[in-house]
Order: sequence, then C-alpha cells, then structure tokens
Amino acid sequence: MDTSLIRNFSIIAHIDHGKSTLADRLLLFTGAIDERKFKNQLLDDMDLERERGITIKASAVRLAYKANDGKDYVFNLIDTPGHVDFCYEVEKSLRAGEGALLIVDATQGVESQTVANYFLAVDNNLEILPVLNKIDVTTIDLDYMKIQLMDTLHFHEKDIVPVSAKEGIGIKELFEKIVAFIPAPEGESAAPLKALIFDMKYDIYKGIIIYIRVFDGIVRSGKRIKMMHMDKEYGIEEVGVFTPGPVKVKELAAGEVGYITCNIHEPRLVRIGDTVTDADRPVAEPLPGYRHLNPLVFCGVYPVNSKDFMALREAIEKLRLNDPSFVSEPESSQSFGNGFRCGFLGLLHMDIIQERLQREYDLNLILTTPNVQYVIEMRDGQQLHIESPNDLPDAARIAQIKEPFLQVTILTPVEHMDGVMELAKRKRGTFVSSEFLSDRMKIVFDMPLSEVIVDFNDMLKSITRGYGSIDYKFKDYLPTSVSKLDIMINEKICDAFSFLVHKDKAYEKGLALVTKLKDLIPAQLFEVKVQASCDGRIISSARIKAMGKNVTAKCYGGDISRKRKLWEKQKEGKKKLKQIGNVEIPQEAFTAALKL
Repeated sequence: MDTSLIRNFSIIAHIDHGKSTLADRLLLFTGAIDERKFKNQLLDDMDLERERGITIKASAVRLAYKANDGKDYVFNLIDTPGHVDFCYEVEKSLRAGEGALLIVDATQGVESQTVANYFLAVDNNLEILPVLNKIDVTTIDLDYMKIQLMDTLHFHEKDIVPVSAKEGIGIKELFEKIVAFIPAPEGESAAPLKALIFDMKYDIYKGIIIYIRVFDGIVRSGKRIKMMHMDKEYGIEEVGVFTPGPVKVKELAAGEVGYITCNIHEPRLVRIGDTVTDADRPVAEPLPGYRHLNPLVFCGVYPVNSKDFMALREAIEKLRLNDPSFVSEPESSQSFGNGFRCGFLGLLHMDIIQERLQREYDLNLILTTPNVQYVIEMRDGQQLHIESPNDLPDAARIAQIKEPFLQVTILTPVEHMDGVMELAKRKRGTFVSSEFLSDRMKIVFDMPLSEVIVDFNDMLKSITRGYGSIDYKFKDYLPTSVSKLDIMINEKICDAFSFLVHKDKAYEKGLALVTKLKDLIPAQLFEVKVQASCDGRIISSARIKAMGKNVTAKCYGGDISRKRKLWEKQKEGKKKLKQIGNVEIPQEAFTAALKL
C-alpha cells in the first residue's frame, strides 16, 4: 500500500474531555459503523469501561476516508485512556503513530493531564494537532480558549480545530486537517521486516492476538517471524486489522497497523515492546521498545478459597499480557495462605485489576491494605527494598528509612490557591514553584506517594469545586520516619491489615481503623477485642460484644443457684471459644481499610 495515503495517530486528553466520544464520531463519519450499530463508547469493549464511563485499555481501529483531493486515505486511530494511572497505555499507543490529536474540553480548558500528555507526545517526536471539543455548549468563550491553548502550549491559532464530537460539528474539517497536518509514515516494504508489538490480548481459540505497527517490510500469513528480545521463532497463522471488528487481510506492509496470531497460548512467551522481524532475514538492531514503569502501590491478592490459587495464577498471567505495568510475585500469609504480592500504578489501577480478575475469571478475592515501596538502609551498609510491612527488619538494625516522593503538578483557578496550599501542607507536601498560566495557577509540590494515592485527588476536586486537576511523576526516595502499624484481633496480629505509616499519623490512622473495624466485624459467639499496635505499644482498642443468648430462658422461678450454674457454664464455654475460635472478617472491612 502507498504509505503517503496512511495516517497513524492517537487521541490523547485529560480525563472526561471527550476522547471516546470523538473516536465514536470518527467511526460513524467514515462509515466504519452505521447508525443502527452505533452506541456510546463503541471502542470501550470492556463492561467495566462502559459502566464507569472511562477508557482503561487503548483501542486500535482502521478507518477509510475519501479526502477533498479525491484520494482514498487509511487512518489508523488509537483511542487512549485519560486517567494518570493508565499513562502507560498512552505511552504504548503514541509509539505506534506519527501524530496525536490533543483534545481540550472547551468548557474546562487546559488541565494537568492535557499538559502531561502533550509533553509525552513531544518526547515521542509526534506532530500534535490541537482540537477544541464541546463547542456546542452555549456558555463557552471560544476565543478565550484558543488564547489559553496558544499561551499555555504554544500552538498556532490556524492549527486549532473546533469540533463538537457529540453533535458531529467540524468533523469533516478535522479529517481534512489530519490529512494535511499529520505526516505519512516512512518505511520500505522491500526492506527486512521490522515491527513493534504495542499491545496484546488473549483469545481462547486463537491464542494471543498481537497488535503490531509495521515500520519496514511486509507481514503475511505463513511467514516465519522472530521476536528479538524473547529470541523465539513462530509461524504466522492469521493477519488482520480492526475495522472496528477483526477482519482478515492478506498482508500488512510498512506503515500499517494491525494484528497477527501465531497460535501462542503461553503468556510468558510474548512481551509488549518487542521487535518482530523475519526469521530468515532479521534486522540488525531491534526497535527501542518501552521504558520499564515501576509500580507505585503494592498489596497482597489472595483467593478466598485456597483451591483457586492456580486459577488466580493463570488469570494474573493473562492480564499481564496487555498490562506490563501490573507486576506480581507469589507470597504467603498466616491469615490467608498462598497468594500474590501485586504492584500497581495507583489505586484506580488496583481497583480495575481486582474487578477484572473477579469478573473475567470468576474469582472471589481478598486484597490486603495497600502499601508503597520503601528503601531501608541497614547499619551494616545493606540496602533493602520492601513492599510488605511484614518484611520490615528490626528497628535496632535500621540506619535510615526512605519513602517514595512524587513531583505533583496542580493546575487550579487562582481563587482556590490558598485552599490547595493548605491541603498540600496537610499531606506533608513541600512547595517547589508556582507560575501563572492564563487565569490559572500551576503549582508544583514534592509530596510523599503514600499521601497522594489514596484521596488527594478527591480532596483537591472538593476544594477547587471541580476545577483543579493533578498530574504526578516519580521523583526520588527521600528520608522519612515510619513505623509499622499492626491490627490485633483477640491479641493475634492480623497481617492483612498491617501497613507502614508516618509516625506523626500513626495514632490518627490506628484509631480510625479500629473504629471502622468495630462497626464492620459482625458479633461472634464470644467477645472480640480489636487493637492497633505501633512501636510495641497499644494506641487504640475496642471491644465487640458477644452475641447474646439467654441460657436461662427456660428457668421459671426456683432457686437462683441453678441460673448461676448455667451462667458460669456459658462463661467458661465463651472463654474456650475465644481461645480456639476464628473471627470472621468480611471483605468490606478490607475495603474500608483501603479507603483510610
């Protein structure tokens, strides 16, 4: 195929600025789908995406468009997520194209993820086309929004395309602009094959479906290929494109985006970012691939029924196929037996993975309290990286503990600046810089990861009435003062609730968790004592009364000694139960611990 007629691009934006709606409208305009089959979030094929109204996985689709110059163009469009937890999906998608549509909500303006995604696209040497969406809203000031884009991100006014994805306004003009603005891919079909694996998914019949962008050469079924990083050879079974459903094609040439299957059913044999080349005529150097993203949040994932351990293992391997930012390793717990210690990019990422494991693989799971990774410098010069509070060495052997800090960028209207400063101070943030961006303030803080991941974004939205936005990136490990907080149920440590906490907040967190558990743990046949312990002392305690049972209900009148005898027998029985009985802790208690 003539590469001058191909345009490969991603759609990037802050969350809720209309990426998926615009992608739907582009599909409808080019006839990839008709009005009958049209539905909102068409490319978001996961139930979870449709329920939450967010994009979790990037989706690739091929569109055919006849331009005003009479030529038939092929567009390879990749719709990406907007949430900061899924930035890896955005990065993967950007590497597969030559350009990006940067969508900006005309009612909200430039927000923090808009800026972050803009620089991500710049780092990947992409041509960035600014698109002002939601121009059908009557209250917007379009000229002012254009000035904001020009001031903040230095775009030219002639390049800004105003559209309404919902109403279909300006879509024809956008297509023409894409043809003129985004460069055609470079590459030689006659050269040895060089293609990038940018995504994958598992199919029970075909095995692993591998999404590729071909840079040089041709891919066709029956061809022998080699995956350079894994150093393995396979025969191609099927070649195809998404339009948006999978359609078989004879071949994919240089500049094209599509999928291949090689009858691979073992997830460990394929890696995102690997380079595909000819087995008999390989290229000398592989493509750069992707940077390795380190997880920020860790927690234990255990099956409620220990028999499901192998099913959980298989499910985790399949999920990691298209999400390399999710990591796991086996671990065991005194409370739950065998499970996995898993790493995520944030709490939303963790929540989505849990939901997918439960829905797609029908697993019943328990997740322990999330922790971040700490660096422990020992007195003997050794350095440890710990993700689980149970791995914390004895305090006498520790020279210094370091915790991960983020560089947090906040965009907020000027009138809310004092509230944002106060919130950052409460969250142990250190002010770095501030600058005016049009009518907004861009404020940068250094802040501990443990303070940001839980509820910082919600609190920021509350203080700024929804107009504040946040972006963050990992900065470094800095010295801190942390202790291990244990929750004891009937004087036995429940390791699932243990977490590392800053010493200044130990009492506050311990009291909150004990109070919550007192309400959530159901009454047992014996009294239950819930305690929070930190640095060898009890900092909070509560009791859950035993279930009442009237053992003297059948005693009418008579000697009191008979009743006393029954009461003593009941007391002895409860004491014995307390020693041998297990306390049932519902999943809601673990969920509540996450929210604290």
